[in-house]
Amino acid sequence: MKRIRQSVTFKATQHQVYEALMDSRKHSKFTGARANISRRIGGTFKAYGRYLSGTNIDLVPDRKIVQSWHANEKGWPKSHYSRVTFSLRRVKGGTRLVFTQSGVPDQCYKSMKQGWHDAYWIPMKKMLEKQHTR
Repeated sequence: MKRIRQSVTFKATQHQVYEALMDSRKHSKFTGARANISRRIGGTFKAYGRYLSGTNIDLVPDRKIVQSWHANEKGWPKSHYSRVTFSLRRVKGGTRLVFTQSGVPDQCYKSMKQGWHDAYWIPMKKMLEKQHTR
């Protein structure tokens, strides 16, 4: 098992970044795929259709999201969940998101690592920066 750690800065408030990740409608908007996300600890989520699913472990509005996370991907064991943490903090010009995913199966590591950039950070940046300039 491997760990992914990434950091990205958005020209947006912590609240806007948190909402992009936790609001089903906003999440669906930037990913272009259906998302259904509970906003409570112990609640479940699904994103990218049936590709991602899991449970909210800890939620600190506008600061932190911790989830158990399962990918419906070749090489990902059916009953295996990784742990994903999104930490948000205000920095000059916006919000820094520090992302960690532990428990990534070795054979999925490369695609997961690239997938966060392509499927999350790039489209989130586009959506949030449009909102921020309004």
